[in-house]
Amino acid sequence: MANFYLDNPSLRYHLHHPLMKRIVELKERNYTEKDAFDYAPFNYEDALDSYEKVMEIAGEVFGEVVAPNAEAVDATGPKVVNNRVVYAPGTVENLKVVTQAGLMGLSMPRRYGGLNFPMVTFIMASDMSARADAGFCNLWALQDCAETLYEFGDETQHKQFIPRICAGETMSMDLTEPDAGSDLQAVMLKATYDEANDCWRLNGVKRFITNGDSDIHLVIARSEEGTKDGRGLSMFIYDKRDGGVDVRRIENKMGIKGSPTCELTYKNAKAQLCGSRRLGLIKYVMSLMNGARLGIMAQATGLSEAAYREAVAYAKERKQFGKAIIEFPAVYEMVANIKAKLDGSRSMLYETARFVDLYKILEDIEKERKLDEAEKAELKKYKKLADAFTPMGKAFTTEYANQNTYDCIQIHGGSGFMKDYPCERYYRDARITNIYEGTTQLQVVAAIRHVLTGTYLAQMKAYQEEVLNPELDGLKTRLAKLVEIYEQLVPKVADTKDSEYIDFHSRRLVECAGHICIGYLLLSDANRNPEAFKPSAEVYVKYSEGEIMKIREFIEGFSIEGLRYYRQGL
Repeated sequence: MANFYLDNPSLRYHLHHPLMKRIVELKERNYTEKDAFDYAPFNYEDALDSYEKVMEIAGEVFGEVVAPNAEAVDATGPKVVNNRVVYAPGTVENLKVVTQAGLMGLSMPRRYGGLNFPMVTFIMASDMSARADAGFCNLWALQDCAETLYEFGDETQHKQFIPRICAGETMSMDLTEPDAGSDLQAVMLKATYDEANDCWRLNGVKRFITNGDSDIHLVIARSEEGTKDGRGLSMFIYDKRDGGVDVRRIENKMGIKGSPTCELTYKNAKAQLCGSRRLGLIKYVMSLMNGARLGIMAQATGLSEAAYREAVAYAKERKQFGKAIIEFPAVYEMVANIKAKLDGSRSMLYETARFVDLYKILEDIEKERKLDEAEKAELKKYKKLADAFTPMGKAFTTEYANQNTYDCIQIHGGSGFMKDYPCERYYRDARITNIYEGTTQLQVVAAIRHVLTGTYLAQMKAYQEEVLNPELDGLKTRLAKLVEIYEQLVPKVADTKDSEYIDFHSRRLVECAGHICIGYLLLSDANRNPEAFKPSAEVYVKYSEGEIMKIREFIEGFSIEGLRYYRQGL
């Protein structure tokens, strides 16, 4: 295998994005911890050097250990023994090695045993992890639940749990129930306060819980008796050491087989309230799920990376009619589209991660001191952008992972349908990405608000202002024309004031916004590194033009009355 950081220059490119300097100085509080911790950086260059070294370690672990174990883990999977999960042997080895390598608690503060790295680096490691084994990525990346615990838990809980996570203990978020999937307001797991023991007790069932036998769980439960909506839900911390939760079964899944998806029974399980009552869904779970969605974006991007590499390797090796199949237009077009969607996915992923980093760090600083007016404006700006780009990015990166793994199999022909090649595993693993943590359809529901309120348009205009090398002016002009089309389509739909008609076309409007934003991001990448990114920028803009023209034709030729033909399928 290879080092998954060193063999992928695009990762280093994104790690050295110009906005990272602001992220690092905020994360490091202007490098004030250098005297308290000998591994804290003393300036920006020192911080980037630390990130580089840790990403190299992560790249080695994921490339040399996790990836070689992936096939056996997929074949073996975890099992339930005496109501406990027993991981596949390869998974046990993976968890041991990532812990020994110091890859747990990357973003947690140093005072709790973490490295205090920005979210961008955690997402980068997740990207590499998913390329190695998307199922293991779930187990490792769920340490991100610690961000929610850090954000909303109290200091006692921080000291009790976060050092354990940094030392290698695993986490899960226990949200879904048999009758509460996307509609989490329907959660009925009961939380009752135990006055005699000064704790909470949880009773009920959770289903589809990733890594459900983890060491530390964040659980949403109904704490307010007699309620039936989100205002009666609170968030709790369950410690496996206290007992009371059993694994009833592991789901038999299509993909990500190394990741145990569990049905859990809570029987008077002891738990701690995290944050305030009644805010479990309204505030805490929304934050938790946004972080998870960013993680799924990384998972999807890693899968696209794996699919691209497998497709290229096979297309160069496989010969038909006397030459390698990559020389045939039908094949090299597919390969070029996979690469463009991969590069676009990664640009969207890290742009979103930077937005999340900036607003999350500023919110953390706000707990320590009052922000000045410029910082308040910065927080407001990046929080809105993170809120806008997370659902759009989750929709695009996961749909592209599905398309790219599909095309990877197609390039392999009949061989791709066999287990002799890893592309069939990539395809099975990718299928869940646009379902869990909110389906693509739900991401559209979250994103359409930013279409209608102009968030995406304002960001397109900001991207348009970037000064580029003259050779990129043609692409910039073509994107500007797509913005004009977008500006025409939004009011055409919105001005009807018909909620059903707007909902019907929401996906198309969000797709337009996403194509344009990704186009601009790739244009910026091509400006900074034309050799690496100009081909993908050219291919993606051409692809976007075709997609947006189809959308324009569909919307312009569609009337409100036309909805009735679609309703006939009900």
